[in-house]
Amino acid sequence: MRFQSLFMLITTQPCFFASSYSAWVKVPTLVLGSPCAGPYAYSRVASSWRTSIASLRVLEHLLIAGRVAERCVRPAAEILRSSPIFPILENPVASTEISRYTAGMVERERELTILLGLLRRFPVVGIIGARQVGKTTLARMLSDRLRRPTHLYDLENPEDLARLAEPMLVLQRLKGLVIIDEVQRHPDLFPVLRVLADRPRRSCRFLILGSASPDLLRQTSETLAGRIAYHRLGGFALDEIGSPNHLKLWRRGGLPRSYLAVSEAASFEWRREFLQTFLERDLPQLGITISSTTLRRFWTMLAHYHGQVWNASEFARSFGVADTTIRGYLDCLVSALVVRQLPPWHENIGKRQVRSPKVYVTDSGLLHALLNLRILADIEAHPKAGASWEGFVIEQLICRVGAENHECFFWGTHAGAELDLLIVRGRTRLGFEIKRTVSPKLTRSAHVALHDLTLHRLDILHAGDHTFPLAENVRAVAIKRLVDDVPRLK
Repeated sequence: MRFQSLFMLITTQPCFFASSYSAWVKVPTLVLGSPCAGPYAYSRVASSWRTSIASLRVLEHLLIAGRVAERCVRPAAEILRSSPIFPILENPVASTEISRYTAGMVERERELTILLGLLRRFPVVGIIGARQVGKTTLARMLSDRLRRPTHLYDLENPEDLARLAEPMLVLQRLKGLVIIDEVQRHPDLFPVLRVLADRPRRSCRFLILGSASPDLLRQTSETLAGRIAYHRLGGFALDEIGSPNHLKLWRRGGLPRSYLAVSEAASFEWRREFLQTFLERDLPQLGITISSTTLRRFWTMLAHYHGQVWNASEFARSFGVADTTIRGYLDCLVSALVVRQLPPWHENIGKRQVRSPKVYVTDSGLLHALLNLRILADIEAHPKAGASWEGFVIEQLICRVGAENHECFFWGTHAGAELDLLIVRGRTRLGFEIKRTVSPKLTRSAHVALHDLTLHRLDILHAGDHTFPLAENVRAVAIKRLVDDVPRLK
């Protein structure tokens, strides 16, 4: 029997800061015994024969890749290598399940800056986003930045829920920043927050976190209008993980646990389990009562229509239900922020224009899991590879330019002219075409869009290495150069 069977996971300790992309890496301690605490615990643990070789390999990897604290890692490595048990430990990292337990946190500087600005201007700020997108982690990062007292209430924790049984008594005396996680579980909090936000001398700010359920949005709009600002949090973006990693981000998607998994198999397994848990447990908690089996079938079918114009009648015929019922299914997934509807842009230009929205699975990793595409070769061989790339780049563009949802459109005519993404802010109109090619060209469709929509600039995003002009006000922009060459909207 291999020695690795004796080990089990006890705890995960935040230990090292890796300089690459400002990633905060959390390394699991694999021991057969009590957990150890503190960053220097690894030296003490390494001196024991009960330490797995997998821990050593991870420590060495961090030392090389992240230039972590040598005074902590090198003693641990040397002590373990000199121990008598080292030669008989047979389990290399590749053969262990360490991918299940290795987690990491990427410093999301742009998101933190936005939230700090909102907290200065509004008494209540809400972070909304899909499940597992990193809302709680971002809130903890924010609390570390603020030089003021922070109070965290996680309403999935029965203890915190009991502490807020009388919310006015508890919250009115607090100062600093109050973070309330999973706020949709306690809708009675919103009238209390309104009263506290209207105090003439506010001693604290409130940061509420929750998935974008219809009940949550309706409740806050009724009681906190003018007092709350929402920030929609998406998955990792190129400016956070680095443009050279764009293919990995496309394959795995931007959900932190999927992207940071140490193997493709571990990433795919996590996404597959996420889909099941999301449909069976998370959506019912958001007040959505549709059968999980029905929604899974609908979501899978929607994945095959990813990037196409929405046709409710076609879906209704497949399910044998009314168009309005199918529309309700779509609204559920859009409200949960796992599906994006890109509305059509139309104006009086003397041409018949498309009036139905396009639909996209928001996260490319979830799309690949729904289509059962495990590795890059599977994705590239699938008929939806081009549509998957298009949806991925659209999400990155919207995030990069800082556009709001109501500013994003697609445009198309019945004659075949089309623009993948149109962003309109005031009198500024920016057009984007997305091509998965290394030799982009100015097509007739793009030329028509540039002329008919009077675009200020048209960018053709491609999979090559360089950005270069194609015509007046038209550029070919490499996805690798998106962060550097596509400016944010003013």
